Amino acid sequence: MNLLKAGFSRVNATPPLGIGIRGYFKPRIADGVLDELEINTLALAVEDKKVLLISFDNCGMSRVTSDWFRAYVAEQAGVDPQAVFISCTHTHQGPFIASPDDQESDTEGLSLSDPLIQEYSHFARGRMADGARMALADLQDAKMGFATGIAPHISFVRRFRMKDGSVATNPGPNNPNVVGPIGEVDERVHVLRFDREKDSLILVNFGTHPDVIGGNKISADWPGFLRRTVEKTLDNTKCIFFNGAQGDVNHVNVFPKGGDENDMFLDFDDVPRGYAHSRYMGRVVAGGVLQAFDKVEYKDVDSLRYAMKEVEIPSQMPRPEELPEAHRINDLHQAGRDADLPWRGMMLTTKVAEAGRMVKLEHGPDHFDMHMSAVAIGDVALVGIPGEPFTGIGLGLKAAEGWRGVLPVCLTNGGDGYFPMKEAYDEGGYETQSSPFAPETAQLLITEGCALLDTLR
Repeated sequence: MNLLKAGFSRVNATPPLGIGIRGYFKPRIADGVLDELEINTLALAVEDKKVLLISFDNCGMSRVTSDWFRAYVAEQAGVDPQAVFISCTHTHQGPFIASPDDQESDTEGLSLSDPLIQEYSHFARGRMADGARMALADLQDAKMGFATGIAPHISFVRRFRMKDGSVATNPGPNNPNVVGPIGEVDERVHVLRFDREKDSLILVNFGTHPDVIGGNKISADWPGFLRRTVEKTLDNTKCIFFNGAQGDVNHVNVFPKGGDENDMFLDFDDVPRGYAHSRYMGRVVAGGVLQAFDKVEYKDVDSLRYAMKEVEIPSQMPRPEELPEAHRINDLHQAGRDADLPWRGMMLTTKVAEAGRMVKLEHGPDHFDMHMSAVAIGDVALVGIPGEPFTGIGLGLKAAEGWRGVLPVCLTNGGDGYFPMKEAYDEGGYETQSSPFAPETAQLLITEGCALLDTLR
């Protein structure tokens, strides 16, 4: 028997100009808006059990800030705090966000106590609570279908073996020193379709970085184009997007051919970017949705389950002999003197990020306590990961037994750094050198995530 109800809401979350933009290791101040930021909420219910799946156009928020949001949303909406699933899309054109108690140090030269950041954070938290109440008020009978499409040739491994034996992240297009990529891409676009009497709600899960635009203007990046394209193409639909395992993949095609480089410019970190390319990516992912939409497999949903588990993640603390050089690099960077360092482009970003990680962890902690979250809708589940997992983690979770589909979702109920695969630490590169987490973390997340799913079967 099908007992599922589904509701949807969308609220605007565009910040004021002048606020700091998060996403790079240099200050950026918003001086315009390319398109609006949104908070999209999918409310689900089976009898008296309710869940809120919230997608926020933001780069990410710490556990402290996420807990602050989640507790308020739960109180205002009248639901269990563990039933609030907040995921950031990871646009690199969104503002800093922080609770009054957030002490995060990765602020790119900006203070989290800045009045604009604090004002916006309170505004966004209130809007998220509004959206939650609106989505619950919109609950209607719904049947759910699941299917998978493909989004080809827009997501690429961004870690490469170089001719000198080193590993580089985003080494730049047509770099003659590249040997080949390290890793794999998951091009699957997972689609959950919720049909109601007069419309359909579409949940999309696909993993790659929304860092396609650059500059100082606010934008939802390609997830915004995805939502708008789907809704313009399919009548009477609303689209919500949840980013997947995207820590080691992005839009950069190191071996472009034909028109691959159309509408792009080479940015400060040797990464090609462009707003029109963001539009292109949104259209391609929308194409994956269209492949799946009419061919979803419908099944009755008679149960809705959710769970949250605190996981102890070991940290990657520096060795004592590494600290003097780390402090020197970090001091120069914080003083705005990157020109005095010997690196440029992505290598500069890598060295600055590594030094910042070492300084931050000089006195510990030796581990981090993080939330993993899961929601089961019948025989399909979402697993929330509080950071940026490599593709391998997503593949490990998708392989969990007993499910029609498992959708890994990054930056959920926290977002505290990269989760690389163990072998990547021996290879090096931006993600592992900047990650605060120890090499065994990837397998730990897969194991704990699958165990969490087992509790919901």
